[in-house]
This record gives sequence, structure tokens and C-alpha cells, in this order.
Amino acid sequence: MSNSNRDLELGAEKKRPWKADNHYYAAATTYVEEDGEWTPWLIPMFILASVVLFVAVMYVNDCPEKSLRTYGGCVAKFLGRISFQPLKENPLFGPSSSTLDRMGALDWNKIVHQKQGWRLITCMWLHAGVIHLLANMLCLAFVGICLEQQFGFVRVATIYLLSGFGGSILSSLFIQSRISVGASGALFGLVGAMVSELITNWTIYTNKAAALFMLIIIIALNLGLGVLPHVDNFAHIGGLLTGFLLGFILLVRPQFGWVDRQYLGAEAHAKKSKHKAYQYLLWLLALVLLIIGFIIGLVMLFKGESANDHCSWCHYLSCVPTSKWHCGNR
Repeated sequence: MSNSNRDLELGAEKKRPWKADNHYYAAATTYVEEDGEWTPWLIPMFILASVVLFVAVMYVNDCPEKSLRTYGGCVAKFLGRISFQPLKENPLFGPSSSTLDRMGALDWNKIVHQKQGWRLITCMWLHAGVIHLLANMLCLAFVGICLEQQFGFVRVATIYLLSGFGGSILSSLFIQSRISVGASGALFGLVGAMVSELITNWTIYTNKAAALFMLIIIIALNLGLGVLPHVDNFAHIGGLLTGFLLGFILLVRPQFGWVDRQYLGAEAHAKKSKHKAYQYLLWLLALVLLIIGFIIGLVMLFKGESANDHCSWCHYLSCVPTSKWHCGNR
């Protein structure tokens, strides 16, 4: 089956008019290739950059030379300078907390009092260990490459970076007593964008209820794991909300049939608008909420406020204390 007979959104045959000229088919084919057949390269580059940066962090960490041996010897000593901290200190096979802090981890005190706002961005490229890195990069490959194939690198990069930034802001507002690293907020942003993309383009999909249900289950399970200690669930939530709003803004598709009509003549094209009214409404609402959210979050952060003072129970969203563990000072 040729590309010209495939529908971009449904992946099935289109019911085309019997009397269509060659220009119509060529134009439709071009649209499919440009909007739905992007070759993913940005997400693989993000993955490569994260891996290279992790190796660089381990090189700076230099466990054999700088470790105090308080928790025992270095792990995987055959790696030399890039060997890991003792497992009692870092069970994820990675560097020390002090090294991560020097390399740009999210640190509320340094962001607010030393004006190091760049940490809101750099923290999403750092990982606490090999296990942390592998988990995030596998998720990024699975979700990110699929989105980049459909929507291109510009929109996916925007969602990824802004979602990571949004996750960092929310994390800094609630967790101010320890550092945080990882791409989890950016990853949750991509998943949130998938949900809003499905909602705003609801009329052009089949099996959409089942897809939405599965996405909600995936999000719920991951947020559920986030209530365990040492997991920054606020970064997850901040990234998820940011990506969810960005999906309404950046991932809007033309309604089904509009592409066909724009090549059938002005009269047919005039009968159907490119987007539905609810898509425009969701776009505007999401844009307003996103701008307001970033402004409020940044103002509170650089004023040194703690969001816990405005929400006494919100800390349970990131850690629920039990008889097996405590959540520490948040």
C-alpha cells in the first residue's frame, strides 16, 4: 500500500474520491511524510548526552582518590577513576552527593541564596547512578522516539525541556533540605503530553478510551512509586502538569478530513475549519495556565518561600512515612 493511501492519524486506508487527480495524491503524500514520518535523532542525542555526562561526573567523582572510606571501599575498582561510591553510600552505583552538587544538582539553598538558577536546568541531565540512568533512558527511548517520529524534534524538545524545568521548580518549592537530580520530570512531561494530545485530537482516533485508560494507569503506578522515600515525586508531578498543558498547545492535529479538503478546492475547504472549537479553547486555556503557573512558581522560589507553608499535607505526595521508613526533614 502506498503512503498516499494511508491516513496519518489512524494508519488505515482513506476513503478517497474516485476522481482525484495526481496532484491531490502527491500533496497528501507530502503532508504525511512531513508531519508523521520524522526521522528521530534528537532523543537518541539526549540519551547519548546523558550517558556521556554521567561518565564525566564519575570521572570528576574519582572514588579511589576522594572517597573517605567511611562506608567502605569503592565498587568496581577495575574501572579506576570512574568506579562507584560504596553501596552503603550510594546503592544506585553512582557518585557521591557532594559531586552531584558540584556538577549542578537541584539545590534550593544555592538557587535562592546564591542565585544559581541554572541548576533548574542542569539537574535534569544528571543521574544518581547507573540504575537511575538506565531506567530513565529506557523510558525516554520508548516514549520520546515515538513522539519525535510523529511530531518532530522541535515540539518534542520544547516539551521535554520545559517539563523538566517545571518539575525542577515544583521540586524546589517543596523539597528544600536535600539535592535532587534526574530526567524524571522531563519524562513525565512527555507522558503528560501524550495524554493531552489524545484528548485534544479525540475525534481522529480509534480505540482512544482504551489508550487513555492505559496512560492513566501508567501515570498512577509511577506516581504511586513516587511516595517511597528518596524519590522526588514533586519533580514527577511538576513535569507531568507542564507536559500535559504543553500537549494542548504544541500537539494539536488538524481535524480528520481537513487535509483532504484543502486539495479539493476552495469551496470544499471553506466548509471545514482546520481545528475544532474545543481545540482552540483548550489551546488558550492551557497557554494561560502554563504562563501563570511558571510566573507564580518562579516568584515564590526566588523569594525563598516554601510551598509546604501553603499546603500542610502536600508533602505526603512525595513520601508517606511508615513503620519501615521515615521521610526525613522536608
